[in-house]
Amino acid sequence: METIRVGFVGNPNCGKTTLFNAYTGANLKVANWPGVTVERVEGETSYKGQKLKLIDLPGIYSLTSYSIEEKVSRKCIMDNEVDVIINVVDASALERNLYLTMQLLELGKPVILAMNMMDIVEERGMEIDMHRLPEMLGGIPVVPVSARKRTGLDVLMHAVVHHYEEKHKPDVVHYQNYIEEKISVLEKKIEEIYDVKENQRWYAIKLLANDSEITEEYPIQDGAVLDRSYEKDIINQKYDYIEEVIEDTLFYKSEKSAFTDKVDEVLTHPFWGMPIFFGVMAIVFFLTFFVGDALKGIFEIALEYISNGALYALEQMKVAPWLISLIVDGIIAGVGGILTFLPNIFILFLALAFLEDSGYMARVAYVMDGMMGRLGLSGKAFLPMVLGFGCTVPAVMATRALEKEKDRRRTILITPFMSCSARLPIYVLFAEMFFGKYAMVAALSMYVIGMVVAIMVALVIHRVETHTAHQNLLIELPEYKTPNARTIAVYVWEKVKDYLTKAGTTIFIASIIIWFLLNFGVHGMVTDISDSFGAILGHWMEPILAPAGLGMWQIGVALISGISAKEVVVSSFCVLFGIGNVNSAAGMMSLTSQLADVGFGPLNAYCMMIFCLLYVPCAATIGTIKRETGSWKFTLKMILFQILVAWGVATVIYQIGSILL
Repeated sequence: METIRVGFVGNPNCGKTTLFNAYTGANLKVANWPGVTVERVEGETSYKGQKLKLIDLPGIYSLTSYSIEEKVSRKCIMDNEVDVIINVVDASALERNLYLTMQLLELGKPVILAMNMMDIVEERGMEIDMHRLPEMLGGIPVVPVSARKRTGLDVLMHAVVHHYEEKHKPDVVHYQNYIEEKISVLEKKIEEIYDVKENQRWYAIKLLANDSEITEEYPIQDGAVLDRSYEKDIINQKYDYIEEVIEDTLFYKSEKSAFTDKVDEVLTHPFWGMPIFFGVMAIVFFLTFFVGDALKGIFEIALEYISNGALYALEQMKVAPWLISLIVDGIIAGVGGILTFLPNIFILFLALAFLEDSGYMARVAYVMDGMMGRLGLSGKAFLPMVLGFGCTVPAVMATRALEKEKDRRRTILITPFMSCSARLPIYVLFAEMFFGKYAMVAALSMYVIGMVVAIMVALVIHRVETHTAHQNLLIELPEYKTPNARTIAVYVWEKVKDYLTKAGTTIFIASIIIWFLLNFGVHGMVTDISDSFGAILGHWMEPILAPAGLGMWQIGVALISGISAKEVVVSSFCVLFGIGNVNSAAGMMSLTSQLADVGFGPLNAYCMMIFCLLYVPCAATIGTIKRETGSWKFTLKMILFQILVAWGVATVIYQIGSILL
């Protein structure tokens, strides 16, 4: 029995991915579409013995060829990678969603309409005629589902299997006579000239709309038919038909005001919107610190048992001292020191997932757009910046939403200044060691400083490039909804898994390299760490870092190691100062004491946090920047620029602080 390939297509925020996850769970295959950096997510399921391969296509509003996402979705369908299309629509915003539906119906593939968020329709006092709607859409199956409540899932898969066997291809929108006549002429020419046996009507419509890809692939020389672009005519006539559908199928649309509109009066308020956002983020970091620290104690105890147990076992086995040092002081101390921060990371990702799935994060971009525009930064640029709080890699990839290459590069330049989750262990360590009850404030200030620096850099660039115009942010504000537990669980698990994978690979290797640098010198293995390669390298950096209050060779080594992954900075301190668990109370006290002996105090610690905030992003981000820009020259210039910004800001703060304190 052959596998049916099912493509999930829909507008952003329609619940498409939640529905997809309901079928596939966390057992996903993630890769890039061939030739582009848009992620393709695949999963598998079955219905009554029939195997189904599910493909989550990028969220789009249309099937034009303007954005990468639109091109990818259309090409996937037209290249026969999909047998059946599940068009997921937000039933509470049916009019907006149906435009994509009308385009999908012209592609010549079986289409099933999955009516998601029907609970919101009921809450708003509306009704949808579920008998008349499929009639007006060419007889395609229309299935009410709830991705959050996991209802209607079996019915939807039944429709997929049944519809696939029928091969039903609806033809819904009939345009005005002058358009239909031209379509008829072009259909014949396409078949005669290019021997196209399927979807001639779709190709003809795209030729009339002057679609760049189709006109290049199937050029037709007929000035009488293709005398101008009919794209606006086609779009307008599609919407005319959508209005008919809405009028015949949707009732009581305005009877009840939406909960979303009421909440948005506060959360997107011109004045209160921004303070509320910062208040929400303060709550997130309160939970990250206080709840995370309470759970962290369990990990600290476990790490201590593992370290002591490994040391005892290795000594009993009479293992060579250098190998014991490598395993206990290098690997266990390095990797284990990072794992103790897992509760903090888990809570941060949980909070961000909750905000994202509730619909709030889209509001953040909307609220910040006005300020960003006044500062000369494209409003669209704030979306990657928001993503940067989680991870810089997808944030850099998200700059593809910007149309102009110059705007993309400006946004890529400032996005790494956002505090990604990998920097959190650094903030937690130094804030708790040196700032006591003000630890949360010190850590939260890093996020504020990162945003301020990013905005100031963008402002300077804008002043230099006086011809650069502000782009207004066009973004859909989705309905508020109760976050779906399954969707959040999948999101958090994927992020935690990435964190654990990094601890098991990058940080593992980095810990071994750092141990080697600290235990070997020009004359072989050393007993005095000051004679090691690491010390030599660190001493070269001392005079450069000294004006920023970081004139210690150990800090130089830790900063270099942090390029592999920002969490490695913490594991480096474990190895550099010979502390088994730097995150424990005893470990922090020991490290604080060692640093105090060389004059390293709260001001130095704060400058260390700032330097780690602003300097070179991790290796994975550097690779992503190169791939997105296609330029090593830009990437290397950006690295140098960020080092200079980090050094400059840290130096200014240290020098002023030294005078005032």
